[in-house]
Amino acid sequence: MSTFTLDTATSRATPSPVPGKRMTVPSLKGRKQDGRTEQPIVMLTAYTMRMAQLLDPHCDLLLVGDSLGQVIYGLPSTVPVTLEMMCAHGAAVVRGSWHALVAVDMPFGSYEGSPEQAFASAARLMKETGCAAVKLEGGEAMVPTVRFLADRGIPVIGHVGLTPQAVNTLGGYGARGRSEAEAAKILADARAVADAGAFAIVAEGVLEGIATEITRAVPVPVIGIGASAECDGQVLVTEDMLGLFERTPRFVKRYDDLAARIGQAVEAYAAEVRERRFPTTDQTYRPKPA
Repeated sequence: MSTFTLDTATSRATPSPVPGKRMTVPSLKGRKQDGRTEQPIVMLTAYTMRMAQLLDPHCDLLLVGDSLGQVIYGLPSTVPVTLEMMCAHGAAVVRGSWHALVAVDMPFGSYEGSPEQAFASAARLMKETGCAAVKLEGGEAMVPTVRFLADRGIPVIGHVGLTPQAVNTLGGYGARGRSEAEAAKILADARAVADAGAFAIVAEGVLEGIATEITRAVPVPVIGIGASAECDGQVLVTEDMLGLFERTPRFVKRYDDLAARIGQAVEAYAAEVRERRFPTTDQTYRPKPA
């Protein structure tokens, strides 16, 4: 197994082989014993090699989320994201990590048509990126697809509750499960996806009580986002928790304010350039003494 670390003597991203062992699907699934996970699963999104390098030592699972549509490309939703985008970013994250299991989102339109379509898309993602798992959205309707993939050796993470790819049907990104019928549907979705062979499930944007009930109801780890501290793990969009955007979703805790710090650094750089105080002799090349 290899990791990719910075070698500043040569380039910004020169691979340096280091012995190590990645997290595996069985090891993550096995965290949950008798309905409880003693050591919660730490999961964050990553879209680039460098971010993967920084997150990898601290995470069990890195998700190359289709949220890259908004975070990286400035798209209005995840719907326009393509399989090519996911392949490119997934490969970068795998190259930048060695410890965490890397999972890649299957983008909208790449798996809903049929189990066979889903297998072709998932196989391409795994071949081109080196990832260990894929994630797809949907509940009971996706059961045949989840089972088809799992039976053919493709580890699947399910995704229930608020499913961003269905934003046009849902009418927005509000919390799900406020009615009894919707709450029952989300719970049934989670059970169905777990029974079909998903090794973990993301529960997004659901009322706390529903997330707790799902966690207790299924034998596989449930990873929450805008859900409950009682889930078997947590995931956030890294750029949100680092404070890189002005708007912070209600369920996000900002662990830093990188946007402000980056702005201050660039302001200082711009001032030095305009005043001809950068570069100095420390940053320029001069003839060597004879």
